[in-house]
Amino acid sequence: MLPYATAAEAEAALGRAMTPAEALWFRYTAGVSDYHLYCLNILFLFVVFTLAPLPVALLELRSPAAVAPYKLQPRVRLSRAEFVRCYKDVLRIFFVVIGPLQLVSYPAVKMVGIHTQLPLPSLGEMAAQLLVYFLVEDYLNYWIHRLLHGEWGYQKIHCVHHEFTAPIGFAAPYAHWAEVLILGIPSFVGPAIAPGHMITFWLWIVLRQVEAIDTHSGFDFPFTLTKYIPFYGGAEYHDYHHYVGGQSQSNFASVFTYCDYLYGTDRGYRFHKAYLAKDLGQNDGEKGDGNGFSYTKSD
Repeated sequence: MLPYATAAEAEAALGRAMTPAEALWFRYTAGVSDYHLYCLNILFLFVVFTLAPLPVALLELRSPAAVAPYKLQPRVRLSRAEFVRCYKDVLRIFFVVIGPLQLVSYPAVKMVGIHTQLPLPSLGEMAAQLLVYFLVEDYLNYWIHRLLHGEWGYQKIHCVHHEFTAPIGFAAPYAHWAEVLILGIPSFVGPAIAPGHMITFWLWIVLRQVEAIDTHSGFDFPFTLTKYIPFYGGAEYHDYHHYVGGQSQSNFASVFTYCDYLYGTDRGYRFHKAYLAKDLGQNDGEKGDGNGFSYTKSD
């Protein structure tokens, strides 16, 4: 809750007039507790989980021929019932694990210094903090994901996520409840290292979930803007990881590809890509089995 009774008090404390964005923030938050603002994360997550995967899912279900050239595993076709089942399972995890976790984690958020006060952060400040969050989460997620592909971690926990060998956007958060809790840790470490405004934290949560949905979409659209982000893995990169499945020791990265490159865990993927390039050359550009995912599985 802002410690100002009026806009004049807020401007006096700032030593200047509020920007339009700050005035809007003041009007909305002046009488609202910080806990209430933090709990809006639950609403944002629910909206993202529900709406972000929906356009691609509807295209796949209603116009499969139109999007078939871009589907990474074209032989796999999920029914409407399977899409609905996935969404329901994710919602169950959302209400049983993610929602309660959000409700009880507020003290940690306050402790590390995430705040709701004025002034609002500049775009440059937000961009710098978000970059830190993505890099920290990506590095920690890489090692946790890699550990989950050990025999015990995969059989007891991570195999649930890999039930979708051809992933869909709704399956991005589809996982064992323990995995949801474990992978929530890297998402919070970045904001703990470089705490900022609650708006930055909201944006981080939304962007990270949208990114996860994108990489699990199962489609490689040529117009995707993320293709212009340096070292970004994307759907085609992560789809290979799901295609190979439990035996995969490749492409553990959640967002960027640098960890896989540095630690040599993209060898199977690079070999796969070289094989496809050679195969396409020998067949005068024919694609064969849609991006070559009939290729013999390898590490």
